[in-house]
Amino acid sequence: MSIVVTGATGHLGRLVVEGLLEKVPADRITAVVRSEEKAADLAARGVRIAVADYNAPETFDGVFSAGDRALLISGNEFDKGRVGQHKVVLDAAGAAGVALLAYTSAPGSLSAALADDHRGTEAAILESGITHTLLRNGWYNENYTENLAPVLEHGAVVQAAGDGRIASAARADYAAAAVAVLTGEGHENATYELGGDTAWGFDEYAAAVAGQSGREIVYSPVSTEVYAGILTGAGLPGPLAGILAGVDASIEKGELAGVTGDLSRLTGRPTTPITESIAAALKN
Repeated sequence: MSIVVTGATGHLGRLVVEGLLEKVPADRITAVVRSEEKAADLAARGVRIAVADYNAPETFDGVFSAGDRALLISGNEFDKGRVGQHKVVLDAAGAAGVALLAYTSAPGSLSAALADDHRGTEAAILESGITHTLLRNGWYNENYTENLAPVLEHGAVVQAAGDGRIASAARADYAAAAVAVLTGEGHENATYELGGDTAWGFDEYAAAVAGQSGREIVYSPVSTEVYAGILTGAGLPGPLAGILAGVDASIEKGELAGVTGDLSRLTGRPTTPITESIAAALKN
């Protein structure tokens, strides 16, 4: 029996593999990657490497075995039909007879277009009859703290979220939850709404960045149209900019502010406060 992680060299995937290495022997972990070169460090530690691509179904032949537990990390190619990509993995896992397939989804409360592919994938999972766990990951602290350069440069946090609040957590928290499911028991056909222990607003975020950086930082709310224009001006494709602006509209409506406690219960520890992630980002 192996634990199979797709997207294993991505930001989340690497953290999941690192967490698994603390709990199970390396040769029981299969890292599914598109580039063997990027996974050389994992191979050197004894992790099994499988080269496969969501866009090429035949590459998943032999990746899964009966009794495996698998983590399907959602793809990030928004323009290539993510539900179809995910079905490639789902079909291969189901045909092999995996014992459990966990999927990194989106919060059930999220109505933004970003959630559409996740809802479609969840429907495919349920229709397949495969034993599963839906990990409905909320927003990551790093979605903001990894983009502090323009905030510090312009002295402003610019978002289209109004007074909305976000119950976010660190990427490492979500990875730890996935590890808990993949190595634990009792998660069959469960759905977890994952997010931070507390919700925060962008005015608080701006104040925290200001306090920790010693700079004057203000929150400057804008419309979704203006925000989408800012993102395209920064080089993002128009459709992706529109999707991200739509998430801000959902934040303003409170769709990412819910605190369920599922994440901290799964990991057995409090979630990482946004202020802690800000401090870590400012050190880098």
